[in-house]
Amino acid sequence: EELKRAVRFMIAAEYEAIQMYTQLAESTDDKVAIAVLKDISDEERVHAGEFLRLLKYLDSDEEKFYENGAHEVEEILEKNENKPKSRPKKIK
Repeated sequence: EELKRAVRFMIAAEYEAIQMYTQLAESTDDKVAIAVLKDISDEERVHAGEFLRLLKYLDSDEEKFYENGAHEVEEILEKNENKPKSRPKKIK
């Protein structure tokens, strides 16, 4: 359980880093700095994906929570007539 908690914390840290690098990129006019910061931000997204995959490996129930959340958003989209191309199945 401790490892799963640590991985969840790392996912949150990666998203926080993405936000920080994006804000820095938006706060400057220096094209080189913008390019570097956007590149680093993209790397953090990759890291977040790696941690998410690790979490799904460590906790097989994790995926169903994400799928259920996606399903709830799909229902809201349908109510607002924004038809999705494909609708994920709700996992119980």
